Amino acid sequence: MAKEKLGIVVSEFNPKITHRMEKAALEHARKQGAEIACAVKVPGAYEIPFAAKKMLLRKDIDAVAALGAIIKGDTDHDLVIGHAAAKSLQELSLEFNKPVSLGIIGPNATWEHAEKRAEEYSRRAVDAALKMLRLFKEAH
Repeated sequence: MAKEKLGIVVSEFNPKITHRMEKAALEHARKQGAEIACAVKVPGAYEIPFAAKKMLLRKDIDAVAALGAIIKGDTDHDLVIGHAAAKSLQELSLEFNKPVSLGIIGPNATWEHAEKRAEEYSRRAVDAALKMLRLFKEAH
């Protein structure tokens, strides 16, 4: 059976957290037997859906894992960004009939919360993308 080809999109905003997330996702994907076909960095979580769409257009991408950390500030900006990114990623998954997993910490997350969950969210995003891919392959 051919290896699943995974794309990973990582937000560069909050790099102390997101660089850890990227490293954990790449390592976990390899341990799960997936091939990283493409990994890109974007400025922030809001830009993740655009990069995910570009990946989903590629024939060598079976699924995408989206990684980022949206930290709560003094306004509700984190809520706007988080909801927009999540909804867009869900719509892309349905449009392209390929799994797109959500490994974005937040909204409403504190810095401490994000630091604590960085690797966990990354592994879960990779697992979700691969499980959905494998489920789809088994069903057809």
